[in-house]
Amino acid sequence: MIDTFVDLFNFTLISRDLLKLFLIISFALFLYLFSKLLIHKVIHKYIISNKIKWDNYLLNRKVFLSIVFLPSLILIFNYADTFPKFESIIKKLVLTMIIIIMLRFVTNLFNALNDIYKTLPIAKNKPIKGFIQIILILLYIVALLIIVSIFTETNPWVIISGLGAMTAILILVFQETILSFVASIRITSSGIIQIGDWLEVPKFGADGEVIDIALHNIQIQNWDKTITNIPTHKLMADSFKNWQGMVQSGGRRIMRNILIDINSIKFCDNEMIDKFSKIDYLKEYIKLKQAELNEYNLKNNIDDSIKVNGRRLTNIGMFRAYILNYLNNHPYINKDLILLIRHLSPDSNGLPIQIYVFSNQTAWVKYEEVQADIFDHLLAVVNEFDLRVFQNPSGSDFKKLSN
Repeated sequence: MIDTFVDLFNFTLISRDLLKLFLIISFALFLYLFSKLLIHKVIHKYIISNKIKWDNYLLNRKVFLSIVFLPSLILIFNYADTFPKFESIIKKLVLTMIIIIMLRFVTNLFNALNDIYKTLPIAKNKPIKGFIQIILILLYIVALLIIVSIFTETNPWVIISGLGAMTAILILVFQETILSFVASIRITSSGIIQIGDWLEVPKFGADGEVIDIALHNIQIQNWDKTITNIPTHKLMADSFKNWQGMVQSGGRRIMRNILIDINSIKFCDNEMIDKFSKIDYLKEYIKLKQAELNEYNLKNNIDDSIKVNGRRLTNIGMFRAYILNYLNNHPYINKDLILLIRHLSPDSNGLPIQIYVFSNQTAWVKYEEVQADIFDHLLAVVNEFDLRVFQNPSGSDFKKLSN
């Protein structure tokens, strides 16, 4: 068509070549502008106006815009023989650009497909980003081989066969990729790490939520909103803690001690027992425990005139029983998991009473609120059992002593 148009005019040889070049560039520019206008005015407008959601991801990833140069390049390739001296180099350059554009198109398309896939429920357990990256790497390698074969005018299979001697070098170069690929397969197949999991990786200073699982890196958004990138294969090679099991179990552990001053521990007298019997959480316990102790002491002919003889109620035992019943009746304690109130070995800081229970509130803020409320209450009621909480002397203590 261009030659026919040029033949209508009587130009010199140089003028004819310049006119052909001008017309080819003009038509190529026209095709580019027309393609861009078509994509913007027709395709994009249709995607924005319809009710389909998945095609918006194609728009956001600029899938259609990535091939806007393709018609112009095809035109230039077809008319490369117009300039015989430069035909070979023009075709090689144009083919290279076409391959690069197609790679860009495929990359954007795969990224859009990954975005669409992430909207599905299965995406949390089975991410495909790592596999997509592997496919793209293979496509880049194939494209590079094709480009090399175009410029060297060699069969691609000849180049591939020559790579056998370079296997060791390639393995060394792509060592990180190979290790990451194997790690990605382990993660995907076992489901050991999923998007949204709470991961704690002390070696990398990471403690937060997994926001992305890719081929080379796993991104963790820490609770301070910073982001830590951890190489996939290094994460799988080292130890880490996944808190997701805690979330799925429906209980988050509370394990904290109350230090009791040993000097405040004593046997309960009748006055104390009468006082404790008025506490709702101890009424039934005292009734059953007294019956058990009386039966034991009577059976063994225990002399009640001395307190150390036989078995007796103590204020620390009453306090433990109170904590147990209090937690058993607490609305935010998971009764299906371990609920334990125990003594730890006494030391210079007193007798530790350890509360080992699980809150049914696993969200961090709510969990901390529940834990604080429980210990607010328990620390406030310690004095009701004639016990004292141990703490090291402070300045005010020494001031009272001096006074």
